[in-house]
Amino acid sequence: MKFYYDLHIHTALSPCADDDMTPNNILNMAKLKGLDIIAITDHNSCKNLKPCLELGNELEILVIPGMELQTMEEVHVLCLFKTLEAAIEFQDFVYSNLPKIKNKKELFGKQLIFNELDEVVGEEELMLLSSANLSIDKAYNKVKSLDGLFIPSHIDKESFSIISNLGFVPFNLDIKALEYVDIIKLEKFKAKGLIPSDIKYIKNSDAHHLGLISERENYINLNSLTIDDFFAYFDK
Repeated sequence: MKFYYDLHIHTALSPCADDDMTPNNILNMAKLKGLDIIAITDHNSCKNLKPCLELGNELEILVIPGMELQTMEEVHVLCLFKTLEAAIEFQDFVYSNLPKIKNKKELFGKQLIFNELDEVVGEEELMLLSSANLSIDKAYNKVKSLDGLFIPSHIDKESFSIISNLGFVPFNLDIKALEYVDIIKLEKFKAKGLIPSDIKYIKNSDAHHLGLISERENYINLNSLTIDDFFAYFDK
């Protein structure tokens, strides 16, 4: 069966996202657009996952717990997990490796934490737009130990991508999927041998604004709309 997805969505916890990127707004927009699966992937944090997961259950949308990590190489990576508990364990690991710099919301934006009613229950004071002191290899190994997915973000962008910053996708890592923006650039990378051939490719919105959440256009084939089938898809 076809299930339509957007696996790269930021809430207002990410300082570069709009303040109206709240759990209810995101989930209802995803429902309106006919999406079956979304992933919440804030920068270096998971503190808005819980209300999004609860609302996903109510709206029958599969919400994948996630984070967009920024490694020490300034590479963005989608880290997706089967459970909230695994995501929070990864968050603790990332926080222990983030610079202890306070966010300057007048420059970078607010970092808002919500409950299931979209009420602001706090603000993250640690600046999330920082590189964690984690190499790609070390981050990959931690995600793998938590049975998660490690998906380099927007590999064809000119900044914060694994190709722009490293020049290639490390073949020593068992990476299951890559996120791309432009299919023409992706085909050029394939032709140059910069990425493994036996890998899946996904296209997401990287939405920081409600209107940018993907339409019903990108899909994967699953037996059922479950977290186990979702992760099994990337092992085929």
